[in-house]
Amino acid sequence: MSANLPYVWDYDLDEAQFRAILEGRQAIGRLNRDWAARRLLEYAPYEDIVRLIGFPALVANWPRWRKGIRSLSRKRGLDFLTQWLTEKHPELCREP
Repeated sequence: MSANLPYVWDYDLDEAQFRAILEGRQAIGRLNRDWAARRLLEYAPYEDIVRLIGFPALVANWPRWRKGIRSLSRKRGLDFLTQWLTEKHPELCREP
């Protein structure tokens, strides 16, 4: 990821700040972990989502984050992924 993250084009945040928010180590007003995760889920490539959120956190938090996702295709894709992981690969859903 570059210093100018494409999924936070409308905020003056660098990568370190975004990651701190995503990891729950920082909040800036209403910009909290849930906001950062929804931004990532809505706009980031799949590889960034998996790398930055990980399967365990995605499966655990998807029901809460889902309502903030506007893209129907993203919702359908992540619905499928989280169900598939839960049913077919539960070992990937556990925290290490």
